[in-house]
Amino acid sequence: MNHLETAAQQLRQAHEQGRACPPVRSLLPAGDLTAAYQVQDINTRHWLEQGRRLTGRKIGLTSLAVQRQLGVDQPDFGMLFADMAVADGEEIAPSRLLQPRIEAEVALVLDHDLDCEQPTMTDLLGCIGYALPAFEIVGSRIQNWDISIVDTIADNASSGLYVLGGTPRKLAGLDLQLCGMVIERRGEPVATGAGQACLGHPLTAALWLARKMVAVGMPLRAGDTLLSGALGPMVPVTPGDVFEARINGLGAVTAVFGAEE
Repeated sequence: MNHLETAAQQLRQAHEQGRACPPVRSLLPAGDLTAAYQVQDINTRHWLEQGRRLTGRKIGLTSLAVQRQLGVDQPDFGMLFADMAVADGEEIAPSRLLQPRIEAEVALVLDHDLDCEQPTMTDLLGCIGYALPAFEIVGSRIQNWDISIVDTIADNASSGLYVLGGTPRKLAGLDLQLCGMVIERRGEPVATGAGQACLGHPLTAALWLARKMVAVGMPLRAGDTLLSGALGPMVPVTPGDVFEARINGLGAVTAVFGAEE
């Protein structure tokens, strides 16, 4: 077994067994993002062969401050699977997550394939069916969130679950750049932000993703959900928490976490 397969297996076992593993960066060439994505791809192909269904992508590292912290100059991406989707207000069992944190995002849902070479903003806008408020519940398979950029990319961009609001909005009339966001935990504000925090505009992040997916031979398809990146800081999650995020123009979304099992 080569070093890529070893890293992929270590992350897969952490997911399956519900126990975080040591960082995988020691198994890969230092700072090698290509190798990290190869590990992610090994596990993506494994899960698809096991019957999981791909439903979209998530964009991570859309905060310029976080990029600088990790020493990178671009976002990263991970896969969304159907079994990661949670209904608005549905209770989430603690056993479904490892070291969870939550952040509010704009979700974009495509109604056309986006597979042309070098897609433009016009191409992207023509393919988006609607937007929704969303929670991404990130979860790291790496012990104590001791991650480098290599670890998080290999670990499917530290993806966990996602929750979509239930009222779709057309883009016309929405200001996704200046839309304000607040997350409340049981009525108490715990995070605020706006669309500008996401690479300056959530659509800028989505266009980066569309181009990247064409470049790697996995273009975005009709029906795909895109989590476009955090509008504000991540918030730690503890069992029993209830969060509501409100995004101007998009409405609200609720995430409910079950008590300790």
